[in-house]
Amino acid sequence: MNTPVSGPTPASPDPSLERWRLILGSPAERCTGPLAASAAARDAALDWLYGRDEDLRRRGVRRGGSADSREGGSGPSQLTAIDWLDDIHRLFPKETVERLERDAVEQYGIDEIVTDPDVLARVEPSQTLLRAVLRTKHLMNPQVLAAARRIVETVVRQLMERLQPEVRRAFTGSRSRRPSRLPLGRDFDFRSTIRANLAHYQPEERRILIQRPHFHSRTRRHLEQWQLVLLVDQSGSMAGSVIHSAVTAACLWSLPGLKTHLVVFDTEVVDLTSQVTDPVELLMGVQLGGGTDIARAVDYGASLVDNPRRTIVALISDFYEGGDPYRLVRTVRQLVEQGTTVLCLAALDEDADPVYDRDLAGRLAQVGAPVGAMTPGSLAEFVAEKVGRGGQGR
Repeated sequence: MNTPVSGPTPASPDPSLERWRLILGSPAERCTGPLAASAAARDAALDWLYGRDEDLRRRGVRRGGSADSREGGSGPSQLTAIDWLDDIHRLFPKETVERLERDAVEQYGIDEIVTDPDVLARVEPSQTLLRAVLRTKHLMNPQVLAAARRIVETVVRQLMERLQPEVRRAFTGSRSRRPSRLPLGRDFDFRSTIRANLAHYQPEERRILIQRPHFHSRTRRHLEQWQLVLLVDQSGSMAGSVIHSAVTAACLWSLPGLKTHLVVFDTEVVDLTSQVTDPVELLMGVQLGGGTDIARAVDYGASLVDNPRRTIVALISDFYEGGDPYRLVRTVRQLVEQGTTVLCLAALDEDADPVYDRDLAGRLAQVGAPVGAMTPGSLAEFVAEKVGRGGQGR
């Protein structure tokens, strides 16, 4: 009986070399060896996007070129955006897909990802894509706008679900050591209840009969009416701030003792307070871009103040003033001197990564308006602390 002789089994590609080959592109293949079929598909998807990067081409990192069809391995292929999206969702984990989509929109300006209804139907909703929708929705026809709304609704819902518990915690008083007669489940005092009912322990059933449950009291803040005036720059670079300000205002809107205003501005000032309860509609109506007149917006915010000592004005901007900076500083000084709390926030997105005019921001800080960066949750905590402290100071 003849035993068949098999040839040598081809060696599997080294995973670490394969990763370097995917990072560096075809110029590295002479050192790493060829890719397996699945890795080659991932490489083609990466090259469709990063192959158009001139800087990478000059450094010999990846195949470079324009968006023309590839001949002889130069330039990204003529895959459509919808084909590419299908490929990356099949080939990469979710975290990588989100990064690729973000780079496609923000770094390479591939607008069809947010202006083609077929692409929008496949794309993964994210804050990056929501910002892209807000920047390009003026280019969209009604059919595309309807598809884009799915992204807006999904991301707003995700943000609301994450922020609302933070806001509730910030505005709920902390537990006190004193007992309470109000039987609320969230205030159940486990230790005191067990201690008070040990006499009712039933050893044969290994359980305690609870005859007298104990509850904590809470330090309830006496909330008198406060105002929060959010003044939000809607220039093109502030898309993330507009999104998070709209969601933050919606979360704060129904809280007792707090009257929230939301005002957006470029060279014009638009009061959106009446739309705060529907952040989706609010965002679909915002127009990003144009100049900036911060002084005009702060003047309008000052006109809304009823009780200066119970008002917080939060100015969210990059502070690149296109209006009158002297007028802006003067109005902020007047607000501070009459007792209004003025916050100058350089960013209001989840990363709180500020890029702003430090010279003008420094001048505002000198007249008593602290300058910094806060996430929406941090802003809610600041407002809750200020409101609580003001109520206790009566």
